[in-house]
Amino acid sequence: MNPFKRINTYIFLELIPPFVISLFFLTFVFLMTRIPEITNMVVNYNTDVVDILLMIGFTIPRFMEFTIPMSAMISILLTFMRMSGENEIVALKGAGMSLYKLLPPVLVFAVLATVLNMWVTVFGVSWGKLSLKKKSIEIARSSIDAALQERQFNSQLTDIMIYVSYVDMKTRELKDVFIEDRRTPGVISISVAPRGKLIRLDDEKVYTIRLFDGMINQVNSDDSNVTNINFGHYDINIDLMSMQKGGPKKLQKELDELSLHELVQHIRAGIKDPALRSEALMVLHEKFSIPFACLSLGLLAFPLGVQSMSLRRSSGFSMGIFFFLLYYFLLAAGWSAGETGHYPPFIGMWLPNVVMGVAGIYLLVRNAKEKPVRLPRVVRQGLDVVRKRFKKSFDAP
Repeated sequence: MNPFKRINTYIFLELIPPFVISLFFLTFVFLMTRIPEITNMVVNYNTDVVDILLMIGFTIPRFMEFTIPMSAMISILLTFMRMSGENEIVALKGAGMSLYKLLPPVLVFAVLATVLNMWVTVFGVSWGKLSLKKKSIEIARSSIDAALQERQFNSQLTDIMIYVSYVDMKTRELKDVFIEDRRTPGVISISVAPRGKLIRLDDEKVYTIRLFDGMINQVNSDDSNVTNINFGHYDINIDLMSMQKGGPKKLQKELDELSLHELVQHIRAGIKDPALRSEALMVLHEKFSIPFACLSLGLLAFPLGVQSMSLRRSSGFSMGIFFFLLYYFLLAAGWSAGETGHYPPFIGMWLPNVVMGVAGIYLLVRNAKEKPVRLPRVVRQGLDVVRKRFKKSFDAP
């Protein structure tokens, strides 16, 4: 086998274990943020364990959308930091291999990570979000307990929207209850009460929400009449079985729940609201810009990892963390600016990749020329100005 091919194969295989470990670890960390919600559903709402596992599975694609680029960068950075620390990079340079000859396995690995991430963003994320929404509605329609979530407008039940500020699942006491009932054709009933109680009748599919000391506003859409009623207590019966027999209404998909084809068709059909059109375009560009972060961040991690030991200790890993956080800061800023219409969605979603890619090429060229890897002079001068101002502020009496 050609020595160069053997070395490239060795480097490529070395990148896989840290990538897999990082991907599992980071995805697990993201899943830990859902533990309070999952615990609440198991303890208070008696949700089936299988449904809980399905809901966790539906959220994984959304997490992997971000953990795959993070894992790709960490894998490349740590692999070449190890090779640099064990003087493997020095040995390869002594054998006549330049940094540019070590780049092919990195690019192949980054491209494969990009393809994997693109599959997740284009197909997995929208499928996962829509499936999670359907499962949440299914759980809410099988037990109203799951629909009574504090400080949320819960519209999973057909023609009924419920809001409560506080729920005690042990006593079934409710506080600050708001219910919008559209089950009667042509009539909208809005019931408001400072307190209430959830009562389950003999048939577990029929529930009663008993309100105390509240008020009902009924609006007749046919003649626009409004009726106001004050009550001491008032019962609202909810038959979950009849709702299921009637069948759910057509599910309204959000922009990030649309498939790629549906999203493109939605944009081509024309969106009159400029803000909604910008949001739709950002969702479309995000499906492709985030996967390409694997390539730009991987290209950036390579020169940071192959530095000499002295430079690596002082700047390699810290600069890697700095650029990693900078990427997501730019991505968040792009979303904010795109939503306000300050600049085109294309720029907001792709600018972080351009910045990271240019920074990676700059650092690679300096490393290849055996020059110290430092931030550009303009950035260093700016940091010096900020440091001096902070120093004056602390030194001032």
